[in-house]
Parts: sequence; structure tokens; C-alpha cells
Amino acid sequence: MEEQETLLLEIIAAIKNEDTHTLRQFLDEIHPYDMAQALLQLDEDERVLFHKLTDEELADLIEELDYEEQQSLLQKLGPARGIRIIEKMAPDDAVDYLGELEESERKEIISRLNPAFAADINQLLRYPENTAGGLMTTEFFVLYATDTVERAIQRLRELAPDAESAYYLYVIDEKHQLTGVISIRELIVAPPETLVEQIMSERVVSVPVEMDQEEVARTMSNYGFLAVPVVKGNKMVGVITVDDAIDVLEEEASEDMMKFGGITGTDAGMQDLSIGPLKSAMGRIPWLVLLLGVGIMAGNIIAFFEDTLDAVVVLAVFIPMIAGMAGNTGTQSLAVVVRGLTMGQFKGKDVWRLIRREAVVGVFIGLVNGLIISIVAALWQKSLMLGFVIGLSLSVTLFFATLAGTIVPLIMAKMKIDPAFASGPFITTINDLVGLTIYFTVATLFMQYLI
Repeated sequence: MEEQETLLLEIIAAIKNEDTHTLRQFLDEIHPYDMAQALLQLDEDERVLFHKLTDEELADLIEELDYEEQQSLLQKLGPARGIRIIEKMAPDDAVDYLGELEESERKEIISRLNPAFAADINQLLRYPENTAGGLMTTEFFVLYATDTVERAIQRLRELAPDAESAYYLYVIDEKHQLTGVISIRELIVAPPETLVEQIMSERVVSVPVEMDQEEVARTMSNYGFLAVPVVKGNKMVGVITVDDAIDVLEEEASEDMMKFGGITGTDAGMQDLSIGPLKSAMGRIPWLVLLLGVGIMAGNIIAFFEDTLDAVVVLAVFIPMIAGMAGNTGTQSLAVVVRGLTMGQFKGKDVWRLIRREAVVGVFIGLVNGLIISIVAALWQKSLMLGFVIGLSLSVTLFFATLAGTIVPLIMAKMKIDPAFASGPFITTINDLVGLTIYFTVATLFMQYLI
């Protein structure tokens, strides 16, 4: 980390000193990400030296920036050069940028692109953003089943540099049907006259073009792939690389965290400072209004048991503890279940195993915490019966809170609703209602022994 910070300072110094020679040396030796980070550290007037880079170098750098920075840099470079740089970008990265533009501006830029590149862009833009088609790149290298190893290696030397990756070599037939996969090592060690179809593996894991991007990323994670082919029917139309899969996982994790906080809206990145206060607030208000209504219901529960509370005023002391513990316990179970559902777990019989396990967990949690609070309450208020009532109430509450945190997201997943919407605030407020109802019901049943 310290070495990276030193490198960043050296890059910035070269830029500020307009040391083009040193800057070009850095470009030859380091990853474009480091250059992009250096760019972000500079003032607008200090970024002029970047304009002296080649179109290819700027395209590599721009791919590492977010949309706002891409837009800013391309505008400063001017329309003509901006078009040339977009043409040097990987098709999937260019689509990510163009997809953020207004439709009229996007069409204007595409109309000025090289016809072949524009055709690739238009093809990718036809696929929904959150699918394998919207995530893939059309720059990939393939072999033909009828190629000899010698011919395949020759084509690899000629064409692979233009592909985004050559982690795996996919094999197609004359109809572009995906028929196999082969590693570079297997290709190199095979005799030159051997046909590719003789050494390829026919067991190819691929993803359909319409598959959700989160499922694609999970597939790549499960198999440990650096790339995966995308097919339409059985025709290979693109490839998704590991860097895109990582971006998806980060994006989905960010969205889930926002939902856990009760934040909704079309933009999952509410932490993005480019989003104004009004839009940010509108992403949070819907859940808060809903929870406000549920909170009023909690007040009605207390009002319903007003006679019990009047008779045993000390019960009010333990209301925050009961409500808080119910919410905390439910949120713990919620986190476990949502995480498992996100990873593709808890299917079929596993659902019932999960519910049974969490029910037992709820019993243990309830007994331990109930015993502790009963002892504390009895010693504090000098009443064994009060300690028993508080302990019993908390034990039952935590059991049901654990089940609620388990079952609610499972039901939502069954209904094809994102289980992350069973957010922390939602499950906490629901368990507040459950906890208060149990607490005052138990207290009312034993009220004659408390007075």
C-alpha cells in the first residue's frame, strides 16, 4: 500500500513538472488504474498533460474512471478526439459509458463511430443492462474445431492482441456453435499437426445471453473462472471476464447494503456525492413513511395494555430493552438468510433445514438472554416474579424474532421479490410489534402476582 502511494506521488510529480518522458515510462510499466488514480488527484488545469497521451492510452485510462470523470475528460478533449477515444475502448466499456447518456446524445455519438464498431455497440445496447448480454464484450478470440494446432497458434499470435482476454480458448464450428474449450498449455504442448477437436474439452460451461448478471457473477465465482462464454441458443456471441464479474458483485453488495438500510430508488449508489440532497432524501423517505405507520401501531399496542402498565409502572423500564433485543436478533437472522440466498443457497429441502436450525438457535438465544435478564431484573427491582416475567417475555420474543428474520426473506424470495428489501429497519420494526405484544401479554397474565 505504501509503495502504491509512493508511485502515485511520483506520477503526480511528473505531470505537474510536465515531464512527458517520465510519464510515458510510467505508462509502459504500470496499470491504467494507477494512472487514473493519479488523474483524480489533480486539479482541472493540471490535467492538461494527459491530453498529450495517445488515443489508445487515454482509452485505457478512461475505462478505469467512473461516468462523471469520463464525461468531464472527454468533453475537455473535444468531440472529434472523444469519438476516436471511444472507438479505442473495449465495446462493453464503451457501452457502459454511452448507456449513461441521454438517448439523443448517444445516437449522435454512435452515428459518428466507425460502422463496424457502431454495429457492435448497437448490438450490445439491445440487451437489458443487468443481463449477461449487457455485461459481455464482443471482443473475444475463438478457434475452429477443424484447425490444426499449428494453425491455431498462428491465429492466436495474429488476433489475440485485439481480444479483451485470452484466458481460455473457445472452439466453435462453421456455424459459430460453441463446441469446446481448450487451455493455452494444452495447445502449446500438442503436436503441430493435431486437430483442435481432438484435444479440446466438450464440457463447456456457458451462460445464456438473457441470464441475470448477478447469476453470471455467481457462476464464475462457483467455478473459479476468469472468463465465461455467452451464448444465444448455442451460438457464441460474447465473453464476460472476471473484472466485470467483480464489478457486478460490488454493485449488488452496495445495493443490498442500501436496501438493508431502508434506502430505495433507481440509484443504488446513494453514497455518490454527485447525487443531490433531494434525490437522496426521496430514496429514503418511502421506507421511513411505512415504518412511521408501523411505529404508530406499536404505540397503539402500549395504549391497549395501558391498564397493565398503570398497575405495574416498572414494566415501562424494560420496554426499550425488549424492543431493541427483538430487532437486533431478527436482523442477525435476516443477514444470515439474505447472504445465503444471494449465494444461491437454501433451495428445496435446505429451506426446511434452515428454518429448523434457526428455530433451535432462537430457543438457545432466548433461554440464555432470558435467564440473564431475569436475574438482573430480580436483583435490580428486588422481585423474583418480575424477573421471571421479564425473562420469559424476552425468551419468547427472541425465539419469534429469530423465526421472523428467517422466514420473511424466504417468503419474499419465493414471491420473486428481492429478499434484501426485508431490510434492517423493516424487520426491526416488525419485531418491535411482536416483542411488545408478547411482553405485555405475559405481563398481563401474571399481573396479579406483580402488584
